[in-house]
This record gives sequence, C-alpha cells and structure tokens, in this order.
Amino acid sequence: MNEGLPLLLFNDECGVCRRLARWVQASAQGPLGRPTVLVRPIGDDPQVLEALHPGLSIWDAYENLHLLMPDGSVKLDGEAVAELLRNLANSRWFAWTFALNVGGFRPFQWLLNSAYAVLADIRPLLGCESCGTPSAWMRPLVWMRKKAGAWADPGAKPRFSPRRTPPP
Repeated sequence: MNEGLPLLLFNDECGVCRRLARWVQASAQGPLGRPTVLVRPIGDDPQVLEALHPGLSIWDAYENLHLLMPDGSVKLDGEAVAELLRNLANSRWFAWTFALNVGGFRPFQWLLNSAYAVLADIRPLLGCESCGTPSAWMRPLVWMRKKAGAWADPGAKPRFSPRRTPPP
C-alpha cells in the first residue's frame, strides 16, 4: 500500500494544503534521498481512497488532515501533524514534545490540536473553498471576503470545488 511509510493525503484544490504538502515533501527526504513520508493528493475518486484505507470517506478526507500509517491506523488533524513532524528530519528534534505526558495530559499536543482547529477554521479566509464548510463564527468573514473579491473582479468565475458536489 504505502511502502512501509506514512502516507499524507492532501487536498490539491486548496492552496494552503498544496503549500504544506510541498513543504512536507521537501522536508521528507531521508538518507540516500529516500522519502520518510509519502505525499499524495486526495483526488476526486472515492474508490481510490477506499482502496487505500477501507472506510475512508472522500468527504472526511477533504475536511480533515489524514495520515495513513503503515500499521493501518489513521492519524487525524493535530495528531497527524505531530506524527508528520516526528518523521521529518528538520522537525524531529522538537516533535518529542507532543508525546510529553504530564499527569495524563499532553499539553503540547493539546496546543497543536488547538492550533490545527484554528487553522481549519480560517482556511476559507486563506483562499480554500474546498476543505469543508466554515464554522458558524467564520461564515460572516468568509462572506465578506467573497464579496470583497467580487467587487475587485466582478467577472471572476467560481472555481470547481469537489466540496460543492453532494456525496453520492
């Protein structure tokens, strides 16, 4: 399936996701130029994702960061980011902090999960219209951003977004 390496799935329709995936790909060069993490766009074919991991929904994959692990498990969101950082040579030196347990609480993982949640909420403001529905507090800001864009370029056509197509 993934050659014994973690497999990062990313939304190729999203500029934020593309930039982060390029950074991971560039940072994932291990000894002898072999990657330590594989990076793959989600695409638009649910059967391909189902073949990668049974039960993986294409709609969930667009909304949340998914890291498929060699043992068959799936890491999501902040947990996926922490695992990615553990697998990259340039971030491994500090990634151990996310596993630090203080009385049953992992404070640095909690901070990372919180930061990921904020990023997930503001992605529409950063130009991503295909990573899911913005949360209620973000909708007015996204609406204002879209209106500002329409005023700047009234002839602009909306881009294709797989999230606008309802699940089959």
